[in-house]
Amino acid sequence: MTETRRGPIRAAVPLIAAAALAALAVLVTGCGADADRDGDGRPESAGRAALAADADTGAGTGATPDKARIAENVKSALEVRISTGEGRFGSGTHSPCASSSPKVFTEECGEAADYTREAARFALDEIDGRSGFATLGATARKLDKAAATYRDLGCAKNPAAADARKACLDPAAVVAQGFSDLRDGANVGLAGK
Repeated sequence: MTETRRGPIRAAVPLIAAAALAALAVLVTGCGADADRDGDGRPESAGRAALAADADTGAGTGATPDKARIAENVKSALEVRISTGEGRFGSGTHSPCASSSPKVFTEECGEAADYTREAARFALDEIDGRSGFATLGATARKLDKAAATYRDLGCAKNPAAADARKACLDPAAVVAQGFSDLRDGANVGLAGK
């Protein structure tokens, strides 16, 4: 049998295809330089341009923006933060703030609480003055309060007293479930509730 030899161009074709797919993935997911301008792992205000455009729709004409489109833009902007937080801290029983986690009284849970609180405040900022987001608003306010309570009680500093540790468990559990609850609230917002 004769052996065939691949030419340099033919050998490079799989590499070119892989590079093109990687570039497409970066464009689609927004993992470019602007996605994390501060370098702290927290996404910038993804979706704010679309939300601002919605707020300006029909300015001076009396037209009302399309509520479904606004809800989708809010959900998309919030989803970036939720996904980033879940990737960094986990969610539910995989969160450092889960009641069963050995990290519930550590700074790791404290950081998760801070990030989750930022996501909740982001949601509140995005829906401020908009109708159709009652569930997301209630969820974000509850999460904001729980994360603040966790910090105020000093839960991330491994309190020794049993009553202090017990007081930390409820807000920590709310934080652990926070990303999922925010996502559910955003999904309900798509239905205008």
